[in-house]
Amino acid sequence: MDAYTPVFPGGGSVMEEAWRRVHADGEAKGEMRGEAKGEAKAVLRVLRARGVEVSESVRERVMACADLDVLETWLDRSLSVASAEELFVGKQGARGAQEEGRPGVTGRPSSS
Repeated sequence: MDAYTPVFPGGGSVMEEAWRRVHADGEAKGEMRGEAKGEAKAVLRVLRARGVEVSESVRERVMACADLDVLETWLDRSLSVASAEELFVGKQGARGAQEEGRPGVTGRPSSS
């Protein structure tokens, strides 16, 4: 199915250019969300294939992350962690927590 493309009289009008710019921005954002979702699924799939138990809270956190750099770090870590919570330990784990609206949550156990 083809996407709807309006026909603007006179071609190249300000209205046409604005429509095309908004449409292109939305398309790019959608592609980034799709790529992030794919990376998140890959992290969970690797953990499952390795027999690492994944809690619902870990699954939700991974799937909610939209930062591709963080997800790539988690994917790399998923190849060697002993527990799913270990994905979030370290610099990238803390950054991911802040970007998900949970400042200060790093996934590290408290040292008390």
